[in-house]
Amino acid sequence: MGEAVIEAATLRLRPILMTTGAMVLGAVPLALAAGAGAESRQDIGWVIVGGLLVGTLFTLFVIPVVYTYLSRRAFIESDETVPGPEGGHGKEGGAASHPVPAAE
Repeated sequence: MGEAVIEAATLRLRPILMTTGAMVLGAVPLALAAGAGAESRQDIGWVIVGGLLVGTLFTLFVIPVVYTYLSRRAFIESDETVPGPEGGHGKEGGAASHPVPAAE
């Protein structure tokens, strides 16, 4: 599981950084605008630049960490429901908590 996250991050790092870099550099003229209407263009430019940078940080760091955490948690929970040697079902209890109806 951890290897899959690392491999995916390695494969996707360059395209993500190149796309973000191109978009940020494209929005820099808006952020540094001067002249008539520059105030509104600067606001839009900084929002675009900031949003792209925050989105890239989430894509590169936060999402892989959250995915790894949730997948480990799901793996641990699914492991707890596997029947043990007593015939039980982990946290869910054994045969006493799930009676089987008698056949007629």
